[in-house]
Amino acid sequence: MPRIQAIETSQAAPKAKSLLEGVQKKLGMTPNLMRTMANAPAVLEAYLGFSNSLTHGALSPKLREQIALTVGETNQCDYCLAAHSALGKMAGLGDEEIADSRRGASPDRKTEAVLRFARKIVTARGHVSDDDLRAVRAAGVSDAEIAETVAAVALNIFTNYFNHVAGTEIDFPQVEPAAAPACNC
Repeated sequence: MPRIQAIETSQAAPKAKSLLEGVQKKLGMTPNLMRTMANAPAVLEAYLGFSNSLTHGALSPKLREQIALTVGETNQCDYCLAAHSALGKMAGLGDEEIADSRRGASPDRKTEAVLRFARKIVTARGHVSDDDLRAVRAAGVSDAEIAETVAAVALNIFTNYFNHVAGTEIDFPQVEPAAAPACNC
């Protein structure tokens, strides 16, 4: 049950209405997350701006979705798991890759290092060790990719927490919750 109501685009403040119309045009739908954020146009604008900025970086759309799945599973965000499972498929992830990403795993060494690092950022609340950085770098992850991983984690923590507080109604195909294994990152 939503604790903060999603608003219809037609009822949104002018700034939020314009942003929501842009989302509709880009995605072909206006997700409840954004319609709920539209209660505070500054929040919606900040989220969309941060998210858009990361599309111009070093991390591929596929890897950003994998990070979102790792973070969503770690934070037990049902909305984000549903959304990023659907968006991950749009970015080219198969069902097995989605399941692996939720566990912070990948058959690709570099991808797995990024996902383990992302989970470690969440579980350690950003207090990663020198060993954690050495491990991710040893897998071939650059400092730019490390910085963008931190940014992607932060963006996803924001949406996870927003959904927890708002009780955002899931408007993507729901996925089964899975207990994240203990991080042995």
